[in-house]
Amino acid sequence: MADNHFLFRDPSQEPWPHRGSEGEIQYLLREEEQILQSISGRAPLQEILHKICHALDLEIGKMISLFSLPSDDVTSLPAIARSAGVFGLHKFCSVRVAGGNNELLGSLEMYSCQPRRPFLPEVRLIERATCLAAVAIQRHNDSTT
Repeated sequence: MADNHFLFRDPSQEPWPHRGSEGEIQYLLREEEQILQSISGRAPLQEILHKICHALDLEIGKMISLFSLPSDDVTSLPAIARSAGVFGLHKFCSVRVAGGNNELLGSLEMYSCQPRRPFLPEVRLIERATCLAAVAIQRHNDSTT
């Protein structure tokens, strides 16, 4: 299902700093503040996951991202991968979304218009997105139990 590793390309390309000139921490995803507000405001889980995917797609460009949860139909991911191929999309990455005790909370699948691997800054964005998703999923799971 999820590859859980990245092969880096050209690690010298880092287009943005992670700290502002006055020392404040900048968000990795431009829409991260709104995503965090949605999580704390207990927005529906699917809405939050959609916002995370949208943010990733905008940041990286020419991407289609989607999260799947363990409760989703397991036959849908292979069908999605086949459909992506039909439309000329290439698998960009597949990453596990894990909870604090390494429990599987879901996975992130990303497809690109061009066959390529993530650059280091993109890996950082993807890692941050999966962290946000883990927080949202865990919070959702805690509120439903």
